[in-house]
Amino acid sequence: MQPQLQHLDPFNVAGLTARTTNRDESDPEAARIGTLWDRFFGERVYETTPHRIDDMRLYGVYSAYETDAHGAFDITTGVAVADGPATVRIEGGDYLVFTGQGEMPQMVLAVWQAIWHYFDAHPEIRRRYQSDFEAYSGPDQVAIHIGVLTD
Repeated sequence: MQPQLQHLDPFNVAGLTARTTNRDESDPEAARIGTLWDRFFGERVYETTPHRIDDMRLYGVYSAYETDAHGAFDITTGVAVADGPATVRIEGGDYLVFTGQGEMPQMVLAVWQAIWHYFDAHPEIRRRYQSDFEAYSGPDQVAIHIGVLTD
């Protein structure tokens, strides 16, 4: 899978947030991301979030990184908003975009595996660890944006 480099302007997402680690996510008893998405859909957060803009995608945002892929981070399930309280900011800058299509959640997990392999194979490409995000344009389509440093 060859990612595409995109430069993005900053924007805001609002929704539900939890703190987790990749280690916790590999343990079904400690994992929080699936439960957060269940709450997001169960409580219909996508319908009730104030200041929503004309962007119908759903977002999974990774932010507030403690260190890198091994430290704690925030995960926010949400929608794009104009502004307001309880928002997480997607930093502007360069992103490598990895796409996938297929049955959830296996497809998104496979895309993340491809991302880990890509960065293992390309140590010269450095992640920013400020904001990364999944953008879902349909029930079986995702574009995962990983912030990178470009010199």
